[in-house]
Amino acid sequence: MPNAQPPTTLESGAPGGPLETRWSRHKADLKLVGPTNRRKFSVIVVGTGLAGASAAATLAEQGYNVKAFTFHDSPRRAHSVAAQGGINAAKNYQNDNDSTFRLYYDTIKGGDFRGRESNTYRLAEVSANIIDQAVAQGVPFAREYGGTLANRTFGGVLVSRTFYARGQTGQQLLLGAYSSLNRMVDTGKVELHTRKEMHDLIVVDGKARGIVVRDLKTGKFEAHMAHAVVLGTGGYANVFYLSTNAMNCNVTAAWRAHKRGAFMANPCYTQIHPTCIPQHGDYQSKLTLMSESLRNDGRVWVPRNPADAGKSPEQIAAADRYYYLEEKYPTFGNMVPRDVASRNAKYVCDDGLGVGATKRAVYLDFADAIRRDGEDTIRSKYGNLFHMYAKITGDNPYKTPMRIYPAPHYTMGGLWVDYNLMSNLPGLFVIGEANFSDHGANRLGASALMQGLADGYFVLPYTIAGYLAGELHATVPSADCDEAKAAIDDSKNAIQSLFDVKGSRSVESFHRELGLLMLDKVGVSRNREGLEHAIGRIREIRDEFKQNVRIPGDPNMVNPEIEKAGRVADFLEFAECKALDALTREESAGGHFREEHQTPEGEAKRDDENFCHVTAWEYSGDVTAPVEHRESLEFEYVKLTQRSYK
Repeated sequence: MPNAQPPTTLESGAPGGPLETRWSRHKADLKLVGPTNRRKFSVIVVGTGLAGASAAATLAEQGYNVKAFTFHDSPRRAHSVAAQGGINAAKNYQNDNDSTFRLYYDTIKGGDFRGRESNTYRLAEVSANIIDQAVAQGVPFAREYGGTLANRTFGGVLVSRTFYARGQTGQQLLLGAYSSLNRMVDTGKVELHTRKEMHDLIVVDGKARGIVVRDLKTGKFEAHMAHAVVLGTGGYANVFYLSTNAMNCNVTAAWRAHKRGAFMANPCYTQIHPTCIPQHGDYQSKLTLMSESLRNDGRVWVPRNPADAGKSPEQIAAADRYYYLEEKYPTFGNMVPRDVASRNAKYVCDDGLGVGATKRAVYLDFADAIRRDGEDTIRSKYGNLFHMYAKITGDNPYKTPMRIYPAPHYTMGGLWVDYNLMSNLPGLFVIGEANFSDHGANRLGASALMQGLADGYFVLPYTIAGYLAGELHATVPSADCDEAKAAIDDSKNAIQSLFDVKGSRSVESFHRELGLLMLDKVGVSRNREGLEHAIGRIREIRDEFKQNVRIPGDPNMVNPEIEKAGRVADFLEFAECKALDALTREESAGGHFREEHQTPEGEAKRDDENFCHVTAWEYSGDVTAPVEHRESLEFEYVKLTQRSYK
């Protein structure tokens, strides 16, 4: 349960005044570091996905000395590569009345008014620059016949602002960032460390000054020091075990920073993506995303009669098909936000209308679109996605509807940061999905790539200079300082203590058990009884893990089981913080749906009087008793209303 002391108030440091000039005025007020002084500073960047790679490349281009770390063998393997559908930007190329303000408003509303207003507007403001940057790098965005960049729409909006490269947008954007990063590696301004995983944050005199990493090839621990540390390490959806994330995605870097003093904000906010290939067996270890872009042309339906759920789709007459999103939300139809689509998929399956072998799936049908536009047009838009679906399921989606069901995908919570993207720990900056700041309680589709690249290319390079300008005469501690030695010893001891257990259960079995518990009790919907049960059970699983886990092999060499053990140990601690945050937040908002707090129509019901704030948790030395802090959310340019997509 939370520490008994009353919550303290956090300040974002966001500027006041007119919303549309806040970022430009803030940049004008930031201190600068001159070109000849930048070479005196060193910056560590952990993670080389879109946020990390863009930040490392840009900072090095500016003249800073950068050390970039990835546990992959190449930055190209970062999970950003898996993003499919597109990236948002307020370009208004379709002349459909889009604008910076509309992108900001859609994002604030999509997040159920639980995001920080100034950060969200800044994100919308710099979005257009990202497209120009990517095009200059050669990213092959889809184009219209005349050569102009193409757009499509995504959930929760009524305009077309999403730029895309078929179903491979993340891959193409990452290759662009990777090319910029590699250029800086070649110049010597970026020192790239591959196959090295962060195990701890080194804090010296209250400031983040370095990290401890483990070489995944040798098992050796090293300390690396710098003037500032940047985390771009992604989200924590793998706490559910089955998610759309790559299996190596984890919370370790963020959680270890949390245990060194960084606050963890809004961990209960998780996005369950509505368009994924359903689970097909008890031994499955990952779920596969099907891009939200498919809902532009695919129609979501289930049988109206539970007796028809066992029939093949072609045996169900049109009049007997329940297009539930189109009927419930006629204005947005199949393009409602992800949290709304996911909850409704669960509702119809709970009512016995689910299809497929498990009865936990709904249809995504392209028959009407193929009749309207032709198979070649649909293939040109989604060909690689249809191919992937066919390879995994054995079904031909051109001939029979896809079967889809929600799955954990993205996390809106993360380490708390101020307007400058710096955590409460001076010198520790957090970017992309690893921070909490931009999306509130639900992220709109195609906004993850936007935030990662906005933070890396166009925000952090300005704000980190404001911090480093005050560090000009600071001396970076050596890698053998007392704090670094202590952090290395802590990391070694943590690994060795797990290795010495010599129990009877695999790391994987613990992760699976935790994930199924989290999905059941802290997933699409939550309630007090379930959350209290989850917290108690998490503690039991964690205790058994410490007493009965078995890790084969040698800790001083390549050993994937050692890597997994450390990550699962962190998930077992983080999961309690996540469940506690969900229990404490007595409202429904976006992806956090408390069954006790819903409208008569089954929609999320906020409590703006008591919960219009960010909850940030401080590690107290006891994972069962974190200290609560709050940042009030104030909205000057939008009116807090009950979200409606009808």
